[in-house]
Amino acid sequence: MNVRVVKGTSVVSGSTTYNPEPAANSCTSDSGIRQIICLADALKATLNASQLATLQRTYSVSEAKRWSTLPQPLMGDMGDSSRVGLNFGEMTTEQIQAAKVLLKAMTSTQANKGWQEVQQILNADEYLQANGAGSVYGAQNDYLAFLGTPATSCTFEIQFGGHHLALANTYKDGNLTGATPSFRGLEPFAAFSWNGSNNQPLQQEKESLQAILASFSSSQLATAKINRSFGDVVVGPQKDGQFQASPSGIKVSELSEAQKNLIITAIKTYVDDIAGTEFLLQNYLSELDQSYIAYTGSTDLANHGDYIRIDGPSVWIEYSCQNGVIYQATHPHSV
Repeated sequence: MNVRVVKGTSVVSGSTTYNPEPAANSCTSDSGIRQIICLADALKATLNASQLATLQRTYSVSEAKRWSTLPQPLMGDMGDSSRVGLNFGEMTTEQIQAAKVLLKAMTSTQANKGWQEVQQILNADEYLQANGAGSVYGAQNDYLAFLGTPATSCTFEIQFGGHHLALANTYKDGNLTGATPSFRGLEPFAAFSWNGSNNQPLQQEKESLQAILASFSSSQLATAKINRSFGDVVVGPQKDGQFQASPSGIKVSELSEAQKNLIITAIKTYVDDIAGTEFLLQNYLSELDQSYIAYTGSTDLANHGDYIRIDGPSVWIEYSCQNGVIYQATHPHSV
């Protein structure tokens, strides 16, 4: 998606465990961008000079592109650019608490979206670490950066990322202008228990996209299917602008109103993850008839190589099924 937060944390024996909710903060009387700036300043006030210099950076497109689908310790081996900013493994409990209060304010509070979804994705990384996958995984490898100084009269991006997660909210003159690149992945995909609660954060994305394909007739499926395979999302790390020149699949204008509503539901599962994205949704919906649905593999979206995308003049959503890394079952990458 050319748009598509963490639970409370405490550092224990070198790992970071997520607690249920961030504590109250001194910025509750503010809202919107003013609350985000207030919380950003509150976080900076907890840092030493070296940490602040690592977190607060000059805005640049080259650093805005520094995200990955991989855990940070593996990125050098795979030839990717390293994430920038301050990692949670170098922060105190107080500092991590201040960071997650900020991240919560940037994301939606809707049930099973935004804040809750991202918490569960981070829980999955903790789950992998706790179940034998090692220190490559876990919140100590999550990075937060301010690209530009948060203020109402400039351009800045708050960037947060780790394994299977990238958030990038960009603000200009006091308004959210973009929320991309936005990446979500998940392993294990099957429901798992962490800190006494069940987690399966990308289930609604999968189900909403499955519902689109399930609504298609045989002829519609034939039109929507593309004759190539995908090993991962196309618009991946450092490929943020590599959208295909000509759309493939079935044009949404050829679908019924009921089918269009299923597509709207799927788009909303992504847009609604970020606070303040109503303007993006309205833009995507105004262009819905000019958008396309394409898929390859099976319609189950559960097997290696299964892939679906929504491609419009402005919207771009991909969901790609990957082989398991730690577990045998497939897991999704979605952008």
